[in-house]
Amino acid sequence: MGVVDLHLVTYFVAVVDHGGITKAAQSLYISQPSLSQAIRTLEKRLGVTLFDRTGRRLELTDAGRKLDVAARRILADVERAKVKVDAVRELQAGRVDIVTYAAFSIDPIVNIVRLFRQRFPKLAVRVVAAEGPSGVLASLRSGEAEIGVLDSSAEHATFTAIPMTEQELVVAAPPELADGMPDTVPRAAIRAMPLVIDHSNQYTGTLFADLIDDAAGNVVVDCPLPSAVWSLVKKGTGATVLPRTVACHQLPGARHLALDPPLTRPWGLVVRSGLPSPAALAFISAAKVHSGVAPEPTEVRDW
Repeated sequence: MGVVDLHLVTYFVAVVDHGGITKAAQSLYISQPSLSQAIRTLEKRLGVTLFDRTGRRLELTDAGRKLDVAARRILADVERAKVKVDAVRELQAGRVDIVTYAAFSIDPIVNIVRLFRQRFPKLAVRVVAAEGPSGVLASLRSGEAEIGVLDSSAEHATFTAIPMTEQELVVAAPPELADGMPDTVPRAAIRAMPLVIDHSNQYTGTLFADLIDDAAGNVVVDCPLPSAVWSLVKKGTGATVLPRTVACHQLPGARHLALDPPLTRPWGLVVRSGLPSPAALAFISAAKVHSGVAPEPTEVRDW
């Protein structure tokens, strides 16, 4: 079936509902010849006859009946989408409260917020800092935030989880520490490298277990502050483990070593039960677009 303008679908349904061109044209506030021409255009584009014109009243053909079912579904979907978008656009001022922790404070938060603000410039974002997944859930329970961003493998209790995608984690090392190493190294090889990481966080500690020696002797600095970690790496104190996208932007002068087997961290959103606010729905939409879960939105013109 070819591409059809939405207004032609609307005209077709009006003719069906009013049983003819004359009354449908009156309801649509267009001339009868214009509506007749629109229906002929629709039939031409689809390559089928939609109405049996042999009697006094227009009757749907088999093709017309099939289109009638599809057309009403399309119009209903468009109306639902319009209601959701209008609900957000009507917010002349508003805010969505997000809670996360250091692991996701740059990737994916920065790009999601950027996309959200581009699409909904009248809405603001408040980002709440938490200590790990349990802190995220506590903020959601207390009402301090409406959406949490966390490791999707973490226990999320009774909250609704919306899985997104995953981060590829790499080792960002001062060039002198990675001298002679290939671009992809076995995880065990990192056990001999001094690390600057947030080792006190149990989730991070578990995720990085293969990179840390048995006595954690290669964790030379245990630090939860990303900006401090990056500065220490730049100064040559040690290497760190972080998402590749963050390493490229924050530590461009370091060696970025992929791990074998690869190290990834899945992430997603968690929301409280019940219908999210329009601003929260908008943020969820932006997160899905950023993650590739949903396509970039376009105005509804065709079907």
